[in-house]
Amino acid sequence: MGTSVQVKPLCGVYNENPLSYLVSVDGFNFLIDCGWNDHFDTSLLEPLSRVASTVDAVLLSHPDTLHLGALPYAMKQFGLCAPVFATEPVFRLGLLTMYDHYLSRKQVSEFDLFTLDDIDSAFQNITRLTYSQNYYMSGKGEGIVIAPHAAGHLLGGTVWKITKDGEDVIYAVDFNHRKERHLNGTVLESFVRPAVLITDAYNALLSNQPPRRQRDQQFLDAILKTLRADGKILLPVDTAGRVLELILILEQYWEQNHLTYPIFFLTYVSSSTIDYAKSFLEWMSDSIAKSFEHTRDNAFLLKHVTLLINKSELEKIPDGPKVVLASMGSLEVGFSHDIFVEWAADTKNLVLFTERGQFATLARMLQSDPPPKAVKVTMSKRIPLVGEELAAYEEEQNRKRKEEALKATLVKEEESKASLSAELAVGDPMVIDANIKHLLQMQSKHLSNKQTEKSKGIRSRNKNSHKMNNLLSILSLNCFPKIKDRRLSSCTGA
Repeated sequence: MGTSVQVKPLCGVYNENPLSYLVSVDGFNFLIDCGWNDHFDTSLLEPLSRVASTVDAVLLSHPDTLHLGALPYAMKQFGLCAPVFATEPVFRLGLLTMYDHYLSRKQVSEFDLFTLDDIDSAFQNITRLTYSQNYYMSGKGEGIVIAPHAAGHLLGGTVWKITKDGEDVIYAVDFNHRKERHLNGTVLESFVRPAVLITDAYNALLSNQPPRRQRDQQFLDAILKTLRADGKILLPVDTAGRVLELILILEQYWEQNHLTYPIFFLTYVSSSTIDYAKSFLEWMSDSIAKSFEHTRDNAFLLKHVTLLINKSELEKIPDGPKVVLASMGSLEVGFSHDIFVEWAADTKNLVLFTERGQFATLARMLQSDPPPKAVKVTMSKRIPLVGEELAAYEEEQNRKRKEEALKATLVKEEESKASLSAELAVGDPMVIDANIKHLLQMQSKHLSNKQTEKSKGIRSRNKNSHKMNNLLSILSLNCFPKIKDRRLSSCTGA
């Protein structure tokens, strides 16, 4: 009997939504990717919520939100508890990506979909595999073998191969055939006639791309033209994905041409991102690995790119031409959003996108053809409460604590009373079983109506005396915001 494979797309089919697939191999359910978008739209996760409890293993393919962004939320809210598998770079860089998104959101709103602890909890038990390493599933998955292979798109990016009884299931999304500065191309063509191939067509219409050398030169020419005109360049980037390729392009070009214009990489985790990149040379292109092997030259020992983790550090830099790579690439939140608002009105400056923005984001809007003449941007900022607002908040918090304490006390008393009543019901011989009570009532029909009414009254009072008085405390918990959002709408020239 052949292997049974069932594929159920949960998200990301026929549109640009984040990716998530449920793949069942002889009844063993793989959740391949657990993506979310930069809006963190919970409606996208409804299909996942219905199947999360049936998942036996999770496979992650890339270290960005579109492939793993929903993992902390799914584990916290949907009860997803299956073992998770990924490469070491996807694990490390994916963790940093989620940190960066959380911190960016928390700076401008009361973001509560997940916390840093939720992120840590979701990532702490991930099993890390190396490329081409076979991992043999056990228990319900006995006989199934999984192995990650290079996708060529992001550092650690994976084409997953699932094998059962000689039949291969290949999951290959966001792969890249071309060799780049820091990555080799995909190994997808090495797989011969898989039983099932799951792939995407996101870039299918971009077939007339120029050669890499020409494309990189166009990118650098646009930057130099702006810098020489005394302008500033904003590159909205992801946290730890394609930004690594851009950093290498700039670093090498600045070194070769002895340029002195400052370059800054600004995210909440920029230092950690580059530290991990330095340690992942074996996951990179052959040229980088050989260079390090022969000369001990690490490509990510940056001489021209300065790492920043706070916008205040950037504001201390003297005004003048500069290049800033800042997250998020969608321009929805993060340092890139704030810098865009500050720089976009000056025609000397340049906002340069290196990849297509996520659907329905500010970045995608600016990439439309023709671009808009003006865009409306909402600025949000968390401001500490002071004065009367702070006093009112503290008073409200004290009231809530007292109500919670009272509620806990009442619940404890009710539990004690219920326990005591149960003990009395077991040990008191005077408590009459309902069936015996019914027989006694049948035998008492010969009594007069007056006596019957009287006995009924006595029984009613006895019954009521054994009832438990349930205390129901309805507490009005009006949440007074700890941080007050002050929103400012402005029109900014694109």
